Amino acid sequence: MNIEEKNEALQDEEKAPAACDKEEKEKGKGCEKEKKCSKKELSKLQKELEEVKDELEKAKAEKDAENDRYLRMLAEYDNFRKRASAEKDAAYTAALSDVITEILPVVDTLELALKYGTEGEQMTKGVEMTLAKFTEVLEKLGVTLIETETFDPNFHNAVMHVEDDQYGEGQIVEVFQKGYKKGEKIIRYAMVKVAN
Repeated sequence: MNIEEKNEALQDEEKAPAACDKEEKEKGKGCEKEKKCSKKELSKLQKELEEVKDELEKAKAEKDAENDRYLRMLAEYDNFRKRASAEKDAAYTAALSDVITEILPVVDTLELALKYGTEGEQMTKGVEMTLAKFTEVLEKLGVTLIETETFDPNFHNAVMHVEDDQYGEGQIVEVFQKGYKKGEKIIRYAMVKVAN
């Protein structure tokens, strides 16, 4: 190696630290001002990170509270549905029991009529007693007989029609089957023959 080459090598070594300082400055490591700025930025970023973490925790807590509220509401609805079904079944059973309790005396009357009414007159008396008992039971249950004087399609089912001058228009001539209602509810329409 000659002298010129050695000089060039020494100059390159002297330039190398300056180049390193220049690269460090470009990266933001060489300047104290830049170090302070990066510390401020780092502090600011850490603060923002903490705020975001807090917001995330709040959002998670709200989600958990909403999920808990939803699950409770779902459980309450399921309990309500089961309770309503049980109450409906109990009401039906109670109503059926009440009706059967009212009808049992009629059954007793029929059994007595069969036991003691072997002759015509006694049998008729037994049937009359039974019919009276049934009428009494229907009254207790709030069931009333539908009137059958003038035809009304809301209460009567006309199965026959007759032209006869001795009857007025729409007058019921004959009742084939009595109709019954409870309040406004029709239990059975009256089956009738209507004139004119």
